[in-house]
Amino acid sequence: MIIYKDLVSGDEIISDTWTLKEIDNVVYEVDCKKVTKGAENVDIGANPSAEEQEEALDEGTKQVIDVVDAFRLHFLGDEASGTRAFGTKKDFQSQLKGYLKKVVEKLKENGADDAKIKSFQTGVQGYYTKHIVPNFADLDFYTGESMDPDGMYVQKFRI
Repeated sequence: MIIYKDLVSGDEIISDTWTLKEIDNVVYEVDCKKVTKGAENVDIGANPSAEEQEEALDEGTKQVIDVVDAFRLHFLGDEASGTRAFGTKKDFQSQLKGYLKKVVEKLKENGADDAKIKSFQTGVQGYYTKHIVPNFADLDFYTGESMDPDGMYVQKFRI
């Protein structure tokens, strides 16, 4: 199993246990699912409908996103109210610029040449423009287990 870590914080972010799709040579996308956590799951052969399944959550159980739970990622904001840490694109862009500066420093420390760094920066800019900006209102953000404010922010997973 390959575990992918944030270059800046060292937090484990994802592994190849999930099907990863590399985008623009800089971002991995992964399909996730909600799972019920907290109770023993005894399969008696019944197949409840989606509505019944939602109602059937026992006390002490909750639904979680599998990757978020497995890698102990933390929601940035208030989950109860749905308030996100980044209220505007400008807020997120400011944080992203600081993070990318640290990533470039780490790439240089690890011996990356100027061409690789330029390719990385171009890929990030393309991803930001094509995927983050037009979908910003629909994104939630997570950070790694250490909650390092300088670390990577993971966007909402597709469910």
